Amino acid sequence: MKRIVNLVILFTCLTLALLGCTGEADTEGREIAFANAGWESNMFHNAVAGLIAEEVFGYTWTEVPGTTAVMHEGLLAGEIDVHMECWTDNIPPYEGDLEAGKFKELSVNFDDNYQGIYVPRYVIEGDGERGIEASAPDLKYVWDLKDYPEVFSDDENPGMGRVYGAIPGWEIDEIMHRKYLHYGLDETFIYFRPGSDPALQTAIMSAYDKGEPVAAYYWEPTWLLGMYDMVLLEDEPFDEGVYLEGKCEAPAVRVTVGVSNKLADDENNEGLVDFLSNYQTSSALTSEGLAFMQETGTEDYVEAAKWFLREHDELLGAWLEPEDAETMRDFLSK
Repeated sequence: MKRIVNLVILFTCLTLALLGCTGEADTEGREIAFANAGWESNMFHNAVAGLIAEEVFGYTWTEVPGTTAVMHEGLLAGEIDVHMECWTDNIPPYEGDLEAGKFKELSVNFDDNYQGIYVPRYVIEGDGERGIEASAPDLKYVWDLKDYPEVFSDDENPGMGRVYGAIPGWEIDEIMHRKYLHYGLDETFIYFRPGSDPALQTAIMSAYDKGEPVAAYYWEPTWLLGMYDMVLLEDEPFDEGVYLEGKCEAPAVRVTVGVSNKLADDENNEGLVDFLSNYQTSSALTSEGLAFMQETGTEDYVEAAKWFLREHDELLGAWLEPEDAETMRDFLSK
């Protein structure tokens, strides 16, 4: 009997030790709160990371909605566990709070989020499949536009071209208008404010679908730039001293993955923290995921995340340990 009792104790200890090594007993069913600051790319990355956290590490997850400022404060307070898109330049206390150790920055999700004046690629290079000839083959820089008013003609102002600006009320709209004046585009172009994002989208989509030229402000990452092959016109290199005057390109912003100290300091979350520390995408990849949702009409970010991870299996290898990547692949193959 004593031998049997000893064997039972030994077996129990071994089982507990194994569970301690895998971490499954400590993370199974624990809920992670992701920041949802309200835009599509944020929700898309939440779904990608949340799906992996659930299927590989055994967590459940939820999203907490709020403004950028509220989400950052929630991260500091430990009420938000993970923020997949900390737009660092838009959070004034970000760097100070990071240096003070009030939260952890694990990785840079993407930092190639450009904005400016875009034109369809076929305007510059043509499109043989659509039978479109290049109408502005030498167009490269923003200031080159002034040589092509007839290409981007404004129907309401004969002899003048049209360039679509940003949304009224946005700071970037004032900057783009100053750029328009700085480069002398007002001599041959009308600066047209579309009034809303849907109106701007419609103007670009309508022209693109017809194979017509259009020059318009837009930004990345977005589903529109994931669906349409657009070229960002080049500008003078970014210079903080003249940026607000419209005399250079807009800067890209470091968009990071931040987590609360509460989550990062808990050794039970080591696997999740390692995964998020490896999490890196790009504006192009993000736009591709959002374009899938637009093209298919799905509003389910988790389904979009599944499609995305099947399409980009290489990311699983980059983000996860080999055995964890296989776990995720097995799930996605079902």
